[in-house]
Amino acid sequence: MDEHIMTVISAVVPQDREADLVAAFEDLLHQPLPDGLLQTQLLRGAEGRWRVESLWRDRAALEAMRAATDAPAAPALFRGVGAQPTLAVFEVVAEGAAV
Repeated sequence: MDEHIMTVISAVVPQDREADLVAAFEDLLHQPLPDGLLQTQLLRGAEGRWRVESLWRDRAALEAMRAATDAPAAPALFRGVGAQPTLAVFEVVAEGAAV
């Protein structure tokens, strides 16, 4: 069985564009999500650091999204507010949840 995949797209966002970033992310949530995307969240850290963490069903789902004609949404989201995103991809090797 394939493991879940976590993508982390992060960038430093200018303070005057943070509200635009949140609004754009919320707009994305009202559109159809890619097949295999299980969960996504927008996180704010210190000093203007923001990230979008997305949990994918498996690597095949992530690769299918990347092969689509549209640019991946999270990097485009950051570029739209004048930030340069970086991408990291992780295999989820153990997970748990509150019941």
